[in-house]
Amino acid sequence: MIYLNNAATSFPKAPGVAEALFAQVSSMGGNPGRAGPGSGRRSGPGNALDADRLLLAAREALCRLIGVPDADSERMIFTKNATEAINIVLLGIVQPGDTVVTSSLEHNAVMRPLRWLEKTRGTKILVIRCDGGGTPDRADLASALARGPNLAVFTMASNVSGALLPWEELARLFRKAGSLVCIDASQAIGHMEISVASDIDYLCFPGHKGLLGPTGTGCLYIAGDTIPEALIRGGTGSRSDLEIQPGELPDRFEAGTQNLPGAAGLLAATAFLASKGVKTIGARESALTERLIGGLGAISGIRVHGPLPGFPRAPVVSISSERPPLDELARGLDLRGIAVRMGLHCAPAAHRSIGTFSTGGTIRFSPGFFTTEAEIDETIRAMEDIVARGGSDD
Repeated sequence: MIYLNNAATSFPKAPGVAEALFAQVSSMGGNPGRAGPGSGRRSGPGNALDADRLLLAAREALCRLIGVPDADSERMIFTKNATEAINIVLLGIVQPGDTVVTSSLEHNAVMRPLRWLEKTRGTKILVIRCDGGGTPDRADLASALARGPNLAVFTMASNVSGALLPWEELARLFRKAGSLVCIDASQAIGHMEISVASDIDYLCFPGHKGLLGPTGTGCLYIAGDTIPEALIRGGTGSRSDLEIQPGELPDRFEAGTQNLPGAAGLLAATAFLASKGVKTIGARESALTERLIGGLGAISGIRVHGPLPGFPRAPVVSISSERPPLDELARGLDLRGIAVRMGLHCAPAAHRSIGTFSTGGTIRFSPGFFTTEAEIDETIRAMEDIVARGGSDD
C-alpha cells in the first residue's frame, strides 16, 4: 500500500511509538495521583509515581516542541484529540450573547460547536471568507475587528487545501482588538516549527497526525490567563476532600484516569521529532508535496486546489476532476493500493470556499515524512493511467 492519507492520521508512526505503548501496558500498573500505601516507593507495576513521572515527561517534551519552558508544563492539558481541546475552549469560554470570529476554512471540530453555541447561547458567529490560498477577505477582517469579538478561533492550515492562514497576524490583530485567541494546529504541528507567541491564548492539536503519535491523543496548551470551565468533572487523584472540581492546572481538565499508553507513545514520538528536527521533517514533506503537485497538475482535466506551486503550504493536496468523476478516480487508486481520502473531509465550509462543495468535495493526497519519492511517482503514474482509461476499470 502507498499511504497518502496522513492528514487523517499518520502512518507509519514514529519509530519507538509501538514499543513505548507496549512497555507502558506491560510494565506500568500505577494510576497517577492514586497511590496506595507503599505503592509509590519503588519502581514497577503499581507505582503511581512512575505514572506521574511519565505524564510530566510527556508534558515537558510537548512544551519544548512548541517553544515554551518546562516550568509551564502544567498548562499542557491532555485530551483525546484536538476536537476535545477545541470544545474545552469554545464551550468553556463563550458566554451567552458573545461574538466569536472564525474563518471559512475551518474543520467541523470548530464549526459544529460554534453552531451549537449559536443555537443554544445566542452566540454571534462571524465567518471571515478566505480564498484557496488562505488569504482572508480584508473587508470581512476589518468588519470583524470592528465588532470587538470576545473570541477568535482559526486553523493554522486547511485540512482540505493545505493553505496556510496568516495566523500570527490574525492573532496579533484580534488580541489588539481585545479578543481571546484560539489556534487549531491540527494540520501544522509536526510539519512546521511552531512557537507559541504572546498573542495566543489557546493552542489545540492532536497527537496522531504530524506528531506521528498514537490515535486517541491530543493536547490543549493554555497560554493566557483566562481559564475555561471544565468540560467534564470527576476524580483527579488530587484534593479528594472536595466535591467540586479542583481549579489548579492540569487537574481542572483531566478528570478520570488518563491515557497512559497514549502519553508514552507521545513521549516517544516527540523524541523522534526532536532527533530529526521539525524543520528537516517539514522540508522533506514540502519537497514531496511539490513533486506531487507538479505531477498531478500536469494531467489533463485535473485541477489542483490551494496555494500555487512554490508557495508555502501544509503537506495536503486536493484535486477535482469532471472526467472521470471523483468516485471513479478514487476507486481506481484504491484498486492500485493507493490510500487517499475522497469527499468533504469534515470541512464543508472549506469546500464552499474553494468551490468544491456542490460537486462532492475533492480527492485529498497527504504525504508524510516516511513517504518516498518513488511512491509519489507511482501515484502520479497511476493517476495518469486512470485518467487515460476514463475510469477505474473495475
